[in-house]
Amino acid sequence: MPKLKVENLVKIFGDHPQKALKLLDEGYSKNEIHEKTKQTVGINKANFEVNEGEIFVIMGLSGSGKSTLIRCINRLIKSTSGSIYLDGEDITKMDKESLREVRRKKLGMVFQRFALFPHKTVLENVAYGLEIQGLDKSEQEKKSREALELVGLKGWADSKTNQLSGGMQQRVGLARALAIEPDILLMDEAFSALDPLIKKEMQDELLDLHSSMNKTIIFITHDLNEALKLGDRVALMKDGEIVQIDTPEGILTNPANDYVAKFVENVDRSRVLTASDVMIKPSAVASLKDGPRVALRKMKEESISSIFVVDRNKVLQGVVTAEDAVESVEAKETSLTPILKPHDLQVAPDTSINEILAIIADAKVPVAVVENGKLQGVIIRGAVLAGLAGGELANVES
Repeated sequence: MPKLKVENLVKIFGDHPQKALKLLDEGYSKNEIHEKTKQTVGINKANFEVNEGEIFVIMGLSGSGKSTLIRCINRLIKSTSGSIYLDGEDITKMDKESLREVRRKKLGMVFQRFALFPHKTVLENVAYGLEIQGLDKSEQEKKSREALELVGLKGWADSKTNQLSGGMQQRVGLARALAIEPDILLMDEAFSALDPLIKKEMQDELLDLHSSMNKTIIFITHDLNEALKLGDRVALMKDGEIVQIDTPEGILTNPANDYVAKFVENVDRSRVLTASDVMIKPSAVASLKDGPRVALRKMKEESISSIFVVDRNKVLQGVVTAEDAVESVEAKETSLTPILKPHDLQVAPDTSINEILAIIADAKVPVAVVENGKLQGVIIRGAVLAGLAGGELANVES
């Protein structure tokens, strides 16, 4: 069962939503409905699921309906029709007390403009949700200090929020949401008010937090690069309608329509693609049991000048060059061990192309993609360039 499931969700703004609903069912567009009824379609039959531990990004331009959608999820805005299931329970049908409990314990919200209390200290701001829950003072302080440490604000508990930078204020907002230990973290344009450098830092910190806490996050943004960097999956909205839901790579390579294609045509692919997207299978590898003659034969067959060496469990042991193998044969050696060199050019599968470009620039041998010590693939300069260009990697020569 998904953590959150949205079914046929509709939000109409205006005094006569039923008129607009009828036209919506008949296939009229948002603009046509407004012309005929003066009602505004905020969300047009949204359907999606969010899995536990997933970062699900909802993005679109101003007026696309993304902020309306997230506010319907915690019922800051009441939807016109449709259902929102949290752990199988329909939020849209909850009474006030049940909804209050969900907001207190299951949903944490981080706003664009921080929404902090200027007359309270940092610690008091973070403890606000815990105070609403009715926790005693000592427990409030304990949980609040733990949340502040998580977001890198240990030592700032007694400061006033107006003494903090914008990035630090947003960290306080994030700590306040984390302190209640919510099942789902809702983040509405949380980083859009920050300058580019601080924004990047906050994105990186959010990914680090997610890695350590495995929190389910629904993130709203109008920044495509931010969406592609953060999202496990991305939902792209236009005129209140979700036009595509896919992985970042899927959005880039298989846009659902001309609108999506236009939207992503100028995206910086180096921020999105990772080692796993551009790596290729090694044309040949040698085993520790092989000798220099076998290694040379494999290199000759594949027209390569070096070869990776792995053990029986595919754990990378190092690299052997053709020159060293020739010398070893002439010296009548039978083992690769004496000529085995460590291979320091290693990256994890999730390493960004931006990082790989710096590594591969002067590399004489391919970069190894390694996970838990095991060789997953290799990266060559041509594959990286093809990935950035959006081309096929299959025909790239090594």
